[in-house]
Amino acid sequence: MPLELVNGFGHVYLTIEYDAANHWVYNNWLGIQTYIGIIAGADACLHPLREHQCAYLLNDNRHVLGPWDHAVEWIAKDWAPRASAQGLTHFAQVISPEALAATSGEAMHVGIGNQLQIRQFSAIEEAQAWLRQAQNKQ
Repeated sequence: MPLELVNGFGHVYLTIEYDAANHWVYNNWLGIQTYIGIIAGADACLHPLREHQCAYLLNDNRHVLGPWDHAVEWIAKDWAPRASAQGLTHFAQVISPEALAATSGEAMHVGIGNQLQIRQFSAIEEAQAWLRQAQNKQ
């Protein structure tokens, strides 16, 4: 059952679910993202990654609106090292078709650098295929 995070207006801005069939955690981000919401959501996804000893994250931003670069530095300097330390190795990022959100995704990709294997995709099927390929190599 997915975990739903709700913003101050009562709207779901993130669902987090462990996909047992594929052995990855799936994050589905929705709408406009605030700094506080991103921190809460990114930290919340660490729990299922740890609980299921999961090294794979499918981060879906197709429904994100607007920039979220206000949290990129925190993701790169705080969240990514903690995620890596608990075993996350592969981070598949499905980018938003919305230009400002996509630019934030690129900034995060650059900021994380070599801390994780991170790739960006425009289609979720490509991201899933990359994660499956990574799993098959291990």
